[in-house]
Amino acid sequence: MQESTIDLSPAATATPDADRGVYGISVAAELVGMSEQSLRFYETRDLLLPDRTPGGTRRYSANDLVRLRRIGQLLDAGLNLAGIAMVLHLEAENAQLREEKEGLS
Repeated sequence: MQESTIDLSPAATATPDADRGVYGISVAAELVGMSEQSLRFYETRDLLLPDRTPGGTRRYSANDLVRLRRIGQLLDAGLNLAGIAMVLHLEAENAQLREEKEGLS
């Protein structure tokens, strides 16, 4: 009887970088509870920019999923897409300013 081995090396058990696109559009849509068409639409409205494979296939990162969930929250709160774009921009700017402030301390 041959034993199967499981690779527990750091490379095999590492989680992908949060910015690295690893999820296809169907998986990303399912994980955030949105339609694939919605994800494509948000991209056309510049609300997110997924990675692309050399063949042009969209690949979504963990950070993209967080952003999509935030878009969903803002839609549920009644904001339109223009308002959502403003909120996301201001939140990113605020996070950057906080990082700069922490770097000065």
